[in-house]
Amino acid sequence: MSGEHDESRGPVRTCVGCRTRTSPTELLRVVADGDGVPSVVVPDPRRRRPGRGAWLHPDPACLRLAERRRAFPRALRVRGALDASAVHEHIGAGRPQHAAHDRTDAGSVPRQAIDGKQVDPS
Repeated sequence: MSGEHDESRGPVRTCVGCRTRTSPTELLRVVADGDGVPSVVVPDPRRRRPGRGAWLHPDPACLRLAERRRAFPRALRVRGALDASAVHEHIGAGRPQHAAHDRTDAGSVPRQAIDGKQVDPS
């Protein structure tokens, strides 16, 4: 047997963000949606939507990697940029702007404490 599709383990899919191969049960399927011309990437948690799908870990870090690598248009075989705000909402990644992840709310733990980074007080 070739090993890529081992019968005992079931199917294997690749996350378009981190490029890790894993079981589809650990990944979120996303599809391109739009009127005639796909312009939006939408989550497909039930795996029932028609069309070509791409697979992504339901993790904000993998979503950011996929966007930075421009993986959605390539994986879904569509031209142009795709809006992934529906996927951001689904996985709880918040707003897709890059500045949004650096801001902390009043009374919350500073980002450095969350990331485990040490900050020079000087």
